[in-house]
Amino acid sequence: YRPLDGLPQTPYVCLRLPTGGGKTILGAHSVSIARDTWVEKDYPFVLWLVPSNTIRKQTVEALKKAGHPYREALDAAFGGRVRVFDIGDFSNVRPHDMAGNCCVVVGTNQTLRVSNTEGRKVYAHHEDLEPHFSMVPPRADGLEKLDDGAIKYSFANLMHVHRPLMIVDEAHNAVSGLTREMQARVNPCAIIELTATPRDKNGKLLSNILHSVTAQELKLEEMIKLPIVLSEHTSWHNAVNGAVAARASLAEKADLDRDYIRPIVLFQAEAKDREITVEVLKKHLIEVEQVPESRIAVATGNQRELDGINLFSPDCLIEYVITVEALKEGWDCSFAYVFCSVARIQSAVDVEQILGRVLRMPYAKRRKDAELNRSYAFLSTEEFGKTAKSLMDKLVAMGFEEEEAEQNIEHVQFEFDDGDDNLFNYQSRPDQSFVHVTDIPDQKVEE
Repeated sequence: YRPLDGLPQTPYVCLRLPTGGGKTILGAHSVSIARDTWVEKDYPFVLWLVPSNTIRKQTVEALKKAGHPYREALDAAFGGRVRVFDIGDFSNVRPHDMAGNCCVVVGTNQTLRVSNTEGRKVYAHHEDLEPHFSMVPPRADGLEKLDDGAIKYSFANLMHVHRPLMIVDEAHNAVSGLTREMQARVNPCAIIELTATPRDKNGKLLSNILHSVTAQELKLEEMIKLPIVLSEHTSWHNAVNGAVAARASLAEKADLDRDYIRPIVLFQAEAKDREITVEVLKKHLIEVEQVPESRIAVATGNQRELDGINLFSPDCLIEYVITVEALKEGWDCSFAYVFCSVARIQSAVDVEQILGRVLRMPYAKRRKDAELNRSYAFLSTEEFGKTAKSLMDKLVAMGFEEEEAEQNIEHVQFEFDDGDDNLFNYQSRPDQSFVHVTDIPDQKVEE
């Protein structure tokens, strides 16, 4: 056990789950466990930190929504006495809320993780927070003060006084010295980290792993789609065509499934200053692949065509989603079966995060047709292909143990001509997790 610098008495543990393992719902359940075993408050105060504004909004919405599994976990534990706040709305948190409810405030690491607190709203003085400090001694230690020595009525000071339970999602993004400084300011009563990769780039363990789940366990629990079938292509046109053909074949299989499934292709286009932009890719899908525009949605920083759309609804028409990097984290649609990249991605982390978007199994139940139990990736650039060939590192990044990753890699080589008949015509073992094919002429696959 490695205690935190500056917070040696604060329990600091990590739950290690691979991509698709349900980190957020586990976080929701962990609140009541921490209450019963350590916090000793009927209604704990929770600071829930996430890595991006996109995930922040998704998490707040889910935790507020009646009947959502995240909210149900909290309601069951606290008899429905739960209040959820976006960190931007912290001024709405009242003392009586905290006295009689489990209050959950969701924010990003970046909001709190600063070296200079001046100008940051959460560290600023707010008169409407004064009721929270009515019983706090004027000379209380650890609190930021105003120039006249009075206690600053800030949300950061409020947290320091109430000592929240801190839940850190995607904790591998929050390991800097600034993070530790921020944690000392917040003064949490305990820290629970959720991540698939609790190690730095050099393999150094960064957290106290309380429990670890392997990707193979998730597969056995029917939570993720494996193997990953990877196809490399000499041109982006062929990669796109292969992805469209794969979706069509999967849709036929899905029509025979016991549950409603509409296979979705997730395309990653290049940035605006490159060749294959969102606009170029969308035009190609409509004019060359003959995809109706109504079945395409664009999800980028500026175009949010997925907002307000329920992709799981039988009335939804969306079969293709084009993004650049907006869906790298926090986009968890289990109908996404096919990933196709025309972008130049070289980072191992990028490969893991993007492939992770198509890993989740619909309804967390193994499908009758074997093709619907796999996920598919179509790649067109040399750099991405080279990175993906070192798949063992990526599987480890996704939560596989090293030995497990090695045992679950199988490379398949055969003639591949982008024809529909050959798309799924490969040999495989029941326990494999990866298949690699190529249409690159005269290139041997040696790994």
